[in-house]
Amino acid sequence: MNSGVEEIDLYEVLSIERTATKEEIRKAYRKAALASHPDKVPESEREAAEVKFKSVSQAYDILHDDEKRHIYDTHGMSAFDGSGRPGMGGPDLDDIINSMFGMGMGGGMPGYGPGAPKPKKGPNEEQTYTVSLEDLYKGRTVKFASTKNVICSLCKGRGGKERATPKTCSACDGQGHKETLVQIGPGLVTRATAECKVCEGSGKFFQAKDKCKKCKGKRVTEERKLLEIYIPRGAKQGDRIVLEGEGDQIPDVEPGDIIFQLEEAEHDVFKRAGGDLHAVLHITLAEALCGFSRVVLKHLDGRGIELTHPKKPGDVLRPGQVLKIAGEGMPYKRSEARGDLYLTVEIKFPEDGWASDQTLLNKLRDILPGPEPPIEAEPVDEVDYDPKANLDDFGAKDAQGGSAWEDEDEEEGGPQCAAQ
Repeated sequence: MNSGVEEIDLYEVLSIERTATKEEIRKAYRKAALASHPDKVPESEREAAEVKFKSVSQAYDILHDDEKRHIYDTHGMSAFDGSGRPGMGGPDLDDIINSMFGMGMGGGMPGYGPGAPKPKKGPNEEQTYTVSLEDLYKGRTVKFASTKNVICSLCKGRGGKERATPKTCSACDGQGHKETLVQIGPGLVTRATAECKVCEGSGKFFQAKDKCKKCKGKRVTEERKLLEIYIPRGAKQGDRIVLEGEGDQIPDVEPGDIIFQLEEAEHDVFKRAGGDLHAVLHITLAEALCGFSRVVLKHLDGRGIELTHPKKPGDVLRPGQVLKIAGEGMPYKRSEARGDLYLTVEIKFPEDGWASDQTLLNKLRDILPGPEPPIEAEPVDEVDYDPKANLDDFGAKDAQGGSAWEDEDEEEGGPQCAAQ
């Protein structure tokens, strides 16, 4: 057990009695979650709301699960590891078997007949959600419509009319599943359990005249629902947002979750590394030498970042120099702290012909530091140069073979054998 977990009254968090039913817990959770939703409060209250929202979610996660609730009622929060998971015992063997064979090899959906163990919970639906760096910086609530399967409201998931009697499926002998051989490699096969396609895993079926008019015997119907996810400030690539119980409904099985894995979209200006941000500071040569005081960058929340340079007369900014602005990086989740903003200096030099007045150039030369002292060496002829060259061809001549220093014999093919 983890004695480091804070002991809190989960029933008090949700404002419910200790005898509350699952439905009462669900209703209390929705009410409390809405009231403490970080996106529903002013900016100044958001951090406190995020802490409250986390407590509400943790309380629901434990109390709506019968096993977790029993552990909590018996041992309190000391029986949990801080994430809402019991800090004792190992994984459920049924879950391991189902994940390896019932779902992994068989490829079918839950709904097996009495001959096979049904999973306690339906499959989760996982998908990637691309989010902008602005939304990760500020936080955002996203609403979207989703279509999912729900238990048929007319037949309550039976698949047939109220007084109709289902027939046992002869294809699977009422088991709802069949054993099949699955190839897992060259010459290697294994037995796996697959859902019976005739009865769709129920082990029974209704004749056409007895099928439910609404779901046509499928036991579920499609429903369109408005869902909402909250992306907290400071969230990062790979974070998962879970909508509990919003997966497809299956008769006699608890619905799975919809899980969104965040994928950070590439940004035109900023690069992120952990809690820090990086951008390029574009300035002119005049600003690098003489200074400036202006907004140099628009931050992710729309604020202008203003810099004044130099801090003392004569300070110069150089190409590639890095400036660090403390506390202007990404926010950390559930914290007032922020990372830092790093700016790499990039200087824009004047275009050719920017100054045609030699007098002005001479004045500029007089102001700037003087040239390097002359190099003492034997005078040579003045050479010409290509001002638009690059290093793409650097070293290419060596690859052609031959050298400017080869002697005449080598240039003529070397010494020849004397005639006999």
